[in-house]
Amino acid sequence: MTSTKSLDNLSTEKHFPYSHSHRLWGTAMPEWGHTWQKAFKGEPIEAAHVRLWTAGRVQHPDAPLIANELFVAVLTSGATAIEMTLSTAGTRIRIVATGPDPLPLTSSYGPGRRILSGLATLTGVSTDECSVWAQLGTKR
Repeated sequence: MTSTKSLDNLSTEKHFPYSHSHRLWGTAMPEWGHTWQKAFKGEPIEAAHVRLWTAGRVQHPDAPLIANELFVAVLTSGATAIEMTLSTAGTRIRIVATGPDPLPLTSSYGPGRRILSGLATLTGVSTDECSVWAQLGTKR
């Protein structure tokens, strides 16, 4: 677990400091927060571990289900390892699942997309198309 300050935060999509990237990419989460990262094996049984890991770090009832859907989206691409990232800032939570290769269209916009759209405030695919993400909380 790492504690971050507003000037230390990195954009999950571009890895620029938020102080610079929020003007360019609209991804600013400038309040104090925490970030956790963990790599999971690209196996279906790991989805249960992703849900437990998420529930143990963020206190939002929908976060484990959202993390599960993101994990499964990357898993269906055939990834052998999936890195999960949880970031908090103020009242916002961002959950990211990253695979080693660009995701096929069916992975980034598959059946779980309806679940994500219904539960998350914002969702998307990273510019390198290797990650899918969702944000809970206010639209900032």
